[in-house]
Amino acid sequence: MLMRTDPFRELDRLHRQFFGSPSGTWSQPAAMPMDAYREGDEYVIALDLPGVDPEAIDIDVERNMLTVKAERRPVAKGDEVKMELSERPLGAFSRQLVLADTLDTEQIGATYEAGVLTLRIPVAERAKPRKIAVAQGSDRREIRG
Repeated sequence: MLMRTDPFRELDRLHRQFFGSPSGTWSQPAAMPMDAYREGDEYVIALDLPGVDPEAIDIDVERNMLTVKAERRPVAKGDEVKMELSERPLGAFSRQLVLADTLDTEQIGATYEAGVLTLRIPVAERAKPRKIAVAQGSDRREIRG
């Protein structure tokens, strides 16, 4: 039901880890770890975004392309602050997923709790399994969905 759109994500992550971001900017969005699974009649996508303000999360759907963007800014600010160690990634995070036509993109729900953004996407009614009754009679067949 889901398709990744960035096959070089791990290579980009390693490059940023060893060489840093270009010119110290946040121009290149980092990927966010994700789990995706089906739970009953909905698909659940869980994205790790620890330390991100919920107001800094942007979720868009255009046709079947789901885009999640977030930004984590430095916590320590000011002239008196001297960073001793910085291992947590800062800046822009982005993830795009192609959703199947069988999902109802009009009914996506989103919650953010304990640093995890959870998206719930219901399966469209037209994609749910259903029984079709066949009526008995002379030569006429009636099909109901």
